[in-house]
Amino acid sequence: MTLDEISRVVEEKVSPKLAEHFGGALVTGWEDGVVYVKMTGACGKCPSAQDTIENVVKEILIFEIPEVKDVVLDTSISQDLIDMAKKMLNKEI
Repeated sequence: MTLDEISRVVEEKVSPKLAEHFGGALVTGWEDGVVYVKMTGACGKCPSAQDTIENVVKEILIFEIPEVKDVVLDTSISQDLIDMAKKMLNKEI
């Protein structure tokens, strides 16, 4: 199983469900049976994101890809966002 194959399943099976709530999901990693997923759109700011991972994303991925053992919510911040924040802070100081 490759990261691209997992991403395709997320795009085809998971994202349409999340799009109903103006959200989406991106696969950010795959290691030892664990898929790391970042929630996007409205789902990225939703306080129920962890529940969505457990009850929607994980269920679909385990059903579709037998090698998947767990799905973890990726809450990391992109380097682009950090760089933008630094630029904004430097201009305000």
